[in-house]
Amino acid sequence: MEEDIDVTFHLEGQNGLSPECKSSEETTNGHSNQKPVMNGLIISHSVKDHTTNGCTLLTSLPISTLKQNGLLQALAAAEGDQTKPEDHVELEKAREEWEALESIQPALTEDSIPTPLISFNEALQYFQTTDLGDLLKNIQPTIRRTGLAAVTHFLFGPPRLHRELTEERDLVFAMAQCHVDNSQSVHMRVLQTIYKRLIGCRLDCPRYGTHWENIGFQGTDPATDLRGTGFLGLMHTLYFVMDPETLPLARDIYKLSQHPTQNFPFSVMSINMTRIALQVLREEALSKECNRRQQVVGVLNEFYVATYLHLYQVWKSQQKTIADSGFVIKEVELFAKKNPKQMLRRLEVFLKERRGGGVPRGTSPEPPAQQPSPGQDERAARAGGKAKELHFTGVCELPSDMEGDARII
Repeated sequence: MEEDIDVTFHLEGQNGLSPECKSSEETTNGHSNQKPVMNGLIISHSVKDHTTNGCTLLTSLPISTLKQNGLLQALAAAEGDQTKPEDHVELEKAREEWEALESIQPALTEDSIPTPLISFNEALQYFQTTDLGDLLKNIQPTIRRTGLAAVTHFLFGPPRLHRELTEERDLVFAMAQCHVDNSQSVHMRVLQTIYKRLIGCRLDCPRYGTHWENIGFQGTDPATDLRGTGFLGLMHTLYFVMDPETLPLARDIYKLSQHPTQNFPFSVMSINMTRIALQVLREEALSKECNRRQQVVGVLNEFYVATYLHLYQVWKSQQKTIADSGFVIKEVELFAKKNPKQMLRRLEVFLKERRGGGVPRGTSPEPPAQQPSPGQDERAARAGGKAKELHFTGVCELPSDMEGDARII
């Protein structure tokens, strides 16, 4: 049973001034009755009004009264007719505010509960079980060759992809045609997972906002940067940050992208690496490795990471800046097309050395924060402006059918 505890409140006297109370003792039959004091308030087990010269000094009220009638109502009853008429309006307003406080819940609301992270395999399963028939009609998984180019490619080019792998390859290009859909929970979870893993936060972030620029998108909506790679651009980044072996590398690259002078937009650069990987797949340069391992998605994921690793090593060791972005991307693209097997081998060695606790080859110490060299300024001028004025706008724009050689715009 709940026990009533009286709480004594200090009420103002006449003219808004509080008369002093020098003692908290009462005398009964000549004996001193000491009242317990807590936080400056006298606590007693009875309700008493102490009056000096007709002014109310202290009023003791039980907790049950406050619960039943409300704090302000109880105080009003204690003061009786001393309250002025205009004060009743303020008291009523304050009472409503007090009652409103009772409905406040300190627990987390449904909207504030973070959405769970999504793995690459779970996101891939979503696309494998979704009807992508309309998207499959528009894909162009291989380069169309005619005349002598077709004969040369047939005789001296890479082997064709095994027939049983064509469906998996087509799924990759269908994802590259898929747009971000706000109504699909899987799409939203992919975005949230990428952001959380790179930033290191636990709570969700808004769908739109400048916070996306913190991880290297160009504006408030990541979807606008996915031209040419579609949702596959996000799938590759998801693989990068969710695989335990590649996550440390992803964070190293993200750290470099925040460098004072060597910074670059991490996510936009990642989308460019996806575009290069798609182009190499279309040119059938990965067919031999896909046939050997009997998979397409896994090989393409690793090739994407290998391409980003190659760019990272070049950018860091040669102290490139945003002024060099177009030239570096083009060099990486040409190297990747000519040396796909070497790219994959470099990634394998890099991860093996990292697992062993050593410093992988091609990884230089953290670059110092220094000003770009004169040669970089000259390249920036050719690119159309100074380094700090350059942006990645249009770098990854490609026609929706992904036909023809990739171009840096």
